[in-house]
Amino acid sequence: MTEILILGKQGQIAWELQVTLAALGHITVLGSQQLDLANPDKIRAKVRSIQPDIIVNAAAYTAVDKAETEPELCTSINATAPGILAELAQASQALLVHYSTDYVFDGTKTSPYLETDLTNPLGVYGASKLAGEQAIIQVDCPHLIFRTTWVYGNRGKNFLLTILRLAAERSELKIVADQIGAPTWSRSIAEATSQIIAQCHHDSRSVMPKARLRQHEVSACAERLRQRSSVRGLYNLSAAGETSWHGFASQIVSQYRSQYPDRHLAIQNILPIPSSDYPTPAKRPANSVLDNSKILADFGVQLPDWNLSLSQLLARWQQI
Repeated sequence: MTEILILGKQGQIAWELQVTLAALGHITVLGSQQLDLANPDKIRAKVRSIQPDIIVNAAAYTAVDKAETEPELCTSINATAPGILAELAQASQALLVHYSTDYVFDGTKTSPYLETDLTNPLGVYGASKLAGEQAIIQVDCPHLIFRTTWVYGNRGKNFLLTILRLAAERSELKIVADQIGAPTWSRSIAEATSQIIAQCHHDSRSVMPKARLRQHEVSACAERLRQRSSVRGLYNLSAAGETSWHGFASQIVSQYRSQYPDRHLAIQNILPIPSSDYPTPAKRPANSVLDNSKILADFGVQLPDWNLSLSQLLARWQQI
């Protein structure tokens, strides 16, 4: 059976991956309490003990502003650890799946970003994620790197949960309107990931020894091994469409009220403001929209429009 290791147990994407990857093999899920990604020796020991066929690294240091004062820790988790995982994957020809971010770009482009566009991160977080990508690519293990943007879900810490909490407490909110992106549901990311892994990965360990196989079966086994070891790619993976943070907040409140009219929200006004009115330690890209044509062409995967995904999530809302 395929052995799958998921890192980032407490995170939004990892939570969804536990469901979507369950049909593909045996899953081990580790969080920061089980594995300190800032400790290279522990990473090596733990991964070698599990011997995964697939490593899905959904763990990251994501405190964008705090990273400006903790660059070493941020870099250890977001850059050094992925490089170590790549080395381990290369040694066993395991497939490494890794998530990156739109923050590798500076946001000055006026159209959606392609995978081949020049990177220019604005802060420590973006620089660390870019370094993680580069470390994996340099090792050249079997890998898939997915750049995503504005991730949200119904657990953890994210913009959706923050807006709903504040909307229940305040009558007015001021939200940045000059940064655009594509809010992307963590479940959509996990579903796309499982679809792509299913297309790429073939479990050679379940095949009988060559001595017991007929010639055509030996050839089939060799082909599976060849395909597995040849997987390489950097892909954008985000929802279709685009909006601003203000547009996203407005839709969250509007759709929540529409679906749950009996649930009280105090919010009356959501006012658009420029980024200059809401200064942060780390500068954000003004344009975080990603072009997803490559992943559609290579794998036939296309995420739904962000507005539709938001509606689908809220329809399943469990919070009272």
